[in-house]
Amino acid sequence: MAHIDLGIDETRLPGITGLLAFRPETAGPLNDLANALLFEPNSLSRGDRELIAAYVSGLNQCTFCRGSHSAFAAAQLPGGSDLVAQVLRDPESAPISEQLKALLRIAAAVQQDGRRVTEALVNQAKEAGATDVEIHDTVLIAAAFCMFNRYVDGLGTLAGRDSSQYAAVAQMVVAAGYGALRPPEPVS
Repeated sequence: MAHIDLGIDETRLPGITGLLAFRPETAGPLNDLANALLFEPNSLSRGDRELIAAYVSGLNQCTFCRGSHSAFAAAQLPGGSDLVAQVLRDPESAPISEQLKALLRIAAAVQQDGRRVTEALVNQAKEAGATDVEIHDTVLIAAAFCMFNRYVDGLGTLAGRDSSQYAAVAQMVVAAGYGALRPPEPVS
């Protein structure tokens, strides 16, 4: 049960989905940010961007966000959930590109403290082929997910109990982006 009364059944709307329904005024901008970072066209694949979100959420021990974004990444990456699990365990030994490994190092630095992103980390990413936009977006995804994780956990929301819940939502996100998670407008 969340720390505050969300006025919804948290088993049907766990994690951030219940918070978005509780405050539609803030849901729109938050969904727009997630959509811009994770769904809209980018040189990083949607799956790679979701993997960054899942990785940071795992570092933050946010069960809901780690689970949901792992499912979203798995639905969009050739290696599926096995690859996602490998990356969450140990990105350095996972079968991913050197570029993505370098970007995950940057994301981990942001998760600890943005000032831990060093010129050396940025240069490693560039040497592995990352563009300035990809480095920028990695930092912003990591920073945004620190906020999302703290939002979800700070209000004590219920994490989904069944990973199939995440897989069902993943199909909506893959097809329509984060606009699919927008709560309905109130009827006046």
